[in-house]
Amino acid sequence: MSNTLQPAQPPHRVVFVVVPPVMAHDLSVAQAVLGDVRTAGAAGAAGQGAYDLRVTTPDPGLVETVAGPELVIRDGLEHVEAADTVFVIGGGARPDVDDRTASVLRTAATAGKRIVGCCTGVFVLARAGLLDGRRATTHWHVLDQLARDYPRVTVERKALYVEDGAVLTSAGAAAVIEVCLHLIRSDHGAAAAAAAGDLAVAGPARSADHPQPAAAALTASTTSAASRSKPRTDRTLAATRAWAHERLSVPMALADLAAHAKVSERTLTRRFHTETGLSPLQWLLRQRIDRARQLLETTDLTMDRVAEHSGLGSPDSLRHHFVAHVGETPSSYRTRWRAPAGL
Repeated sequence: MSNTLQPAQPPHRVVFVVVPPVMAHDLSVAQAVLGDVRTAGAAGAAGQGAYDLRVTTPDPGLVETVAGPELVIRDGLEHVEAADTVFVIGGGARPDVDDRTASVLRTAATAGKRIVGCCTGVFVLARAGLLDGRRATTHWHVLDQLARDYPRVTVERKALYVEDGAVLTSAGAAAVIEVCLHLIRSDHGAAAAAAAGDLAVAGPARSADHPQPAAAALTASTTSAASRSKPRTDRTLAATRAWAHERLSVPMALADLAAHAKVSERTLTRRFHTETGLSPLQWLLRQRIDRARQLLETTDLTMDRVAEHSGLGSPDSLRHHFVAHVGETPSSYRTRWRAPAGL
């Protein structure tokens, strides 16, 4: 699948605000995922980047990282004014946020810019007052501290990322990929997000309410000696999810998924919820809706064929699930996202 979009839209300006100390991985991953999305050029050739990326910091120069060598960042916060999206990364759980940085972020929010805080960058937004009265999340290791230090923030403990109006917050590491894919889907549609996920080798995008691994870690730490002596049954279900994802057009029941995973239906349901935050059939429905979105964006298939290829059965079923989960009919979605013919 090509990761190229329709032309005639200027690059979306993303300005990263890096507050030391920063986890360099979070910055580089976000740059890589967003930087790979390109518009279509003449005669189908790859065109310009769909996102114009700029990295800034309050005090340009050498910027401290959590681990590894320092970063050299030459641009300052004056570039935030031109941003469409402001991406805040770093700072630690007790960030040193001066009045100038807080003011720049508050001005950006007031101007209606989309604001994204990743990992401990969420604490920078909280210090600037941008999360007061909002829902937010961060890395599970510092969720308690976020709740304790900022009582006006509603902390979501079982989410990879949270979108509350124009402000998004996410955990770190792999969750940065997920929030970037969500931004691409919001800006350019499901097909572009799927292509970006393929380039990042991320697999099917996880939903915002996919749980962070804290619960699994706590469960493992409290396992009794007796239970540890039992045969292991905690293999990941990634292979079964991949198998199902390749067969979305085929009718699938809970028993089919359990048979592939070689576990009971009860064990499948429990482990599916632990790994995805959803029941097996809820997860399957989300994948089918996402497949339908991609088909509506990138093909001229009739609604009958879209419903068939996505495994949603009939046009009536397709319409029902689209209205319930996407908020509009399949026809209006296609009109809004369909690339011009010939691209």
